[in-house]
Amino acid sequence: MAKFKINGRDFETDDDGDMPLLWAIRDRLKLTGTKFGCGAGLCGACTVIIDGAATRSCITPISSVEGKSITTIEGLAPADSPTAIQAAWIAEQVPQCGYCHSGMIMAATALLAQKPNASDDDIDQAMTNICRCGTYGRVRKAIHRAAGAPAQGAKP
Repeated sequence: MAKFKINGRDFETDDDGDMPLLWAIRDRLKLTGTKFGCGAGLCGACTVIIDGAATRSCITPISSVEGKSITTIEGLAPADSPTAIQAAWIAEQVPQCGYCHSGMIMAATALLAQKPNASDDDIDQAMTNICRCGTYGRVRKAIHRAAGAPAQGAKP
């Protein structure tokens, strides 16, 4: 049995402790903004924030989140009041297909919480999520916009 908070609410499950957190989020809680991508923790479509850290939920066993606080894309803000990252994503027209972007937004949110004035190098190190549409240049611009800083470089 595992007990944890998700988007500020208590959650308890008696699922196998080895079950990936992703399936508890999607199948048990019906929070479908967190996406399944590769299932190996490589692409980042499943990124959530656990106790302040961007974490790949597809490789995180439920047993490892006992007593922790988890935030999914649905828990960031009400739809009518987007966070600075979400507003910047819209302003910079970041998504094309959009599949990976809930995970990208979660990774960017965790980055700016830790480094409010993230440099291009900080962004490169933190944003390891894969975007098949290749919107990395717009991701960088959106992160700088959300931080209130001008884009630092021309690297895509």
